[in-house]
Amino acid sequence: MGSHTDPTEPLDPSAPLPAPVTEAGRAGLEAILARPGKAVIALDFDGTLAPIVPDPEQARAHPDAVPALAALAPKVAAVTVVTGRPAEVAVRHGGFAGVPGLDHLVVLGHYGAERWDAGSGEVGAPAPHPGVAAVRAELPGLLERAGAARGVRVEDKGRSVAVHTRRAADPQTAFEALRAPLTDLAARHGLIVEPGRMVLELRPPGMDKGVALLDHVRATGATAVLYAGDDLGDLPAFAAVDTLRADGVPGLLVCSGSDEVTELRERADLVVDGPAGVVGLLRALAARLG
Repeated sequence: MGSHTDPTEPLDPSAPLPAPVTEAGRAGLEAILARPGKAVIALDFDGTLAPIVPDPEQARAHPDAVPALAALAPKVAAVTVVTGRPAEVAVRHGGFAGVPGLDHLVVLGHYGAERWDAGSGEVGAPAPHPGVAAVRAELPGLLERAGAARGVRVEDKGRSVAVHTRRAADPQTAFEALRAPLTDLAARHGLIVEPGRMVLELRPPGMDKGVALLDHVRATGATAVLYAGDDLGDLPAFAAVDTLRADGVPGLLVCSGSDEVTELRERADLVVDGPAGVVGLLRALAARLG
């Protein structure tokens, strides 16, 4: 992963901020810098704050992510993690609990169905969708019938179920072969399929990162927003920022770059080099805000 910044190293106010390539992105960054106390900084977890790894249970935040977030959080209205993972898992894998400076961090888990607040350390959530239990029970048989059980991993997220093909002999072929049968399975039980980077997630409809982000930004009364993501599941959040822009709230769309998801790169105002690039952006913002 290369060398890391020293968390105790003072922030350099002269460190250059990456420049957005779009006019809307430049306006979003300028609005954040002009009124940081009214800005929301929202970030995906996997692939954005945490490098993608073959086993999702081994995913951990970039070593410099928490210090960078802690340096930035006191200077803005809110720092929020928006993730498809259960909120408690993101908190644990991120190392977000009990960190000075992150006293007001919010983690919106399961695409916003769950909310963890650093202040209370508690997770609030409605009852799980009954279709998730039905899908969980049927998945092993479906994978066997599809001849796709070998190397395919099922991740039980509690409120959703994710099927990972990254460890299959041919990950992309397994992904494509499972897409239709999993979509049919999800539909039978009132769920939808969310595709991602070698993963197909079966989850309840009606909640996505866009809905979660829009509700959160409006609830804070923010006048500017930054959203950083890396995968197809982040496109609804990008669309939410477009909606906010149309409502007069400037926004900056950041792609944590990879070669696996080109659509997000094309939509972004700013592309950075994976989680290390996201951390660099957060540090530069914190330094610029003094």
